[in-house]
Amino acid sequence: MKSLWILGVLCCLVSSAFALDREAFTFTKYDLEIRLEPEQQRLGARGKITLRNDSTQPQKIAFLQISSSLAWRSIKLDGKAVQYVTLPYASDIDHTGALSEAIVTLPAESKPKDSVELEIGYEGTIAQDATRLTQIGIPEDIAAHTSWDQISPSFTAVRGAGYVAWYPIATESANFSEGNSMFQVADRWRAREAESAFSARLVMSRDSGDAPPSLICTPVGQRLTREISRAQEVSAECLWTHLGTTTPTFVMANYTDKSKPPFVLFNLPGHEDGSAIYADAREPASKFVSEWFGQPTSNIAIVDLADSNAAPFESGTLLLTSMARKDAKLAEINLVHELVHSAFSSPRPWISEGLAHFAEAMYREQKQDGRDAALDFLNIHRTAFVDAEKDVATSSGKNPGQPLATTFDESYYRSKAAYVWWMLCDMVGEDALKQVIRGYRTADDKDSKYVEQLISAAAKRDLSWFFDDWVDHDRGLPDLHVLAAHPWKSTKDTQIVAVTIENLGGAGAEVPFTIRFGGGQITRRIEVRAKSTATTRVEVPGTATEVVVNDGSVPETDLTNNVFKITEP
Repeated sequence: MKSLWILGVLCCLVSSAFALDREAFTFTKYDLEIRLEPEQQRLGARGKITLRNDSTQPQKIAFLQISSSLAWRSIKLDGKAVQYVTLPYASDIDHTGALSEAIVTLPAESKPKDSVELEIGYEGTIAQDATRLTQIGIPEDIAAHTSWDQISPSFTAVRGAGYVAWYPIATESANFSEGNSMFQVADRWRAREAESAFSARLVMSRDSGDAPPSLICTPVGQRLTREISRAQEVSAECLWTHLGTTTPTFVMANYTDKSKPPFVLFNLPGHEDGSAIYADAREPASKFVSEWFGQPTSNIAIVDLADSNAAPFESGTLLLTSMARKDAKLAEINLVHELVHSAFSSPRPWISEGLAHFAEAMYREQKQDGRDAALDFLNIHRTAFVDAEKDVATSSGKNPGQPLATTFDESYYRSKAAYVWWMLCDMVGEDALKQVIRGYRTADDKDSKYVEQLISAAAKRDLSWFFDDWVDHDRGLPDLHVLAAHPWKSTKDTQIVAVTIENLGGAGAEVPFTIRFGGGQITRRIEVRAKSTATTRVEVPGTATEVVVNDGSVPETDLTNNVFKITEP
């Protein structure tokens, strides 16, 4: 009889759960203690989480989700156990492709904007698992290099939501096989939790004897080792006052510490040469960043990954990458990125991350291999968002896109934003942009017009049209081509060429175009608003043969129509 009653409650909760809002509550505060047992690949968690009802309706049900390889042990409110049932929930937001979902019945309804603090406990294993990738057809060896999260005796590295739900979250189902579902769910989660505070104390106990492993979660997190009887306890304090775009991550291994603040540098045995490359890159990277962004104000951490082919991962001022790769140029731009985060901060992802990626491209141009190499670097970013922008252009207003001012989509606030800063630099000049960066104050950035006003003032020109198309709204991308080029003789040895550029796309741009002639070429710039044309005249010391619009510095939906051949009349 008792089992039938439990089954009835379960069915009632499950049926109502499908009609309820899994994303009604925002997790505003985490205060957790995480105990690691590497030999068993286990994790045990205890602590408190604070949930705020950000929906418009009172809520009696709260959803708490952790990785499917973890199990709920306790959920309490005011010291008293609350009623909950646990069910598997398919979602690729965790590396296993599923979550363990607790459907919690609160003692009383939570009104909009009310908060509730829950005491929680859960435990389980975190082994390397690429299920969510292999089930959509990605070969196992490739999937393993991407999904490298694990707790193990020799090496531990675990990223947070979007990779492994090692702390509680609440999202709708995310599925890699359903278009952009995975990214949309993860982006909504990041946006909701951007102002959330996250505190975790990581602890690992072991027998005394060998040198203790390094336990790392943030570059500034306090790491302690103490002896307790015959045991040794290794711990790290991890604190993020605002998560922003940070993904809480921890790493543990027998590292060699090559740190020299503000550089925290850890390498694995056998990767000493790669570590030395990063050490050598400190000075040139620091000098470049200081010229643009000022001196670093906090530590950055570069931490080695055990898999030499592992996909790198960056979160805030922490970079996880294999030091088996002996690539000095890559090490330099990696350091540039992290140093920008240390020297400059903004609550707006498109500014903080966009500038960091812009700085990488600028370093490629000025300190490594020139403008073409920098544009090749940017083109790698272009592929991340161009398909999404094509959808915006063809949706007839049904898809509003992702305005940079508000987006939490990584392909936009990292990749598209890098292009935006590059275009702004081309338009206003390096000196003006450096003035803007040095004059930026987080406390004054209260709306999206703040940066626009700084740049317009430094450049002494109105750039409202550019910010309207690229930052405040998502108008898609330009589609530029040479509509016409008419040459005529000016003197015996020169021509005047009238060039008309048409922009078929929804976003305006100031774009370079090049006129090629026997013995050389001339490059000029022209502003072409969306769905319009612009004409200019250029004097050429020779006979013009072709005009090429866009050197790759402006992202376009179509790069196949940028060359115009000039034929003799």
